[in-house]
Amino acid sequence: MDDLDKYIEKRKKDKPKFAKDFDKGYEQFKIGALLKQARLDAGLTQEQVAEKLCTKKSAISRIENHAEDIRLSTLENFAEAVGKNLRLEVA
Repeated sequence: MDDLDKYIEKRKKDKPKFAKDFDKGYEQFKIGALLKQARLDAGLTQEQVAEKLCTKKSAISRIENHAEDIRLSTLENFAEAVGKNLRLEVA
């Protein structure tokens, strides 16, 4: 565990609100990162995905970089546009 991980774990133990907000933010970050990676793996630009979804490049950028409160239909459409299927898991 590196220094950053140790710091985060300490903050989570000391501050429950930090832990809750951090975990929620991290999950949103992961969604955006997964969508971006799927787009890159498909060899598509943000412009190309935007065209497939009948939207603007800025909307695709916002989805990839600020993935908060994304509609399920948007996730499904994005996945389809990059040749992927969306799978959800409730754990």
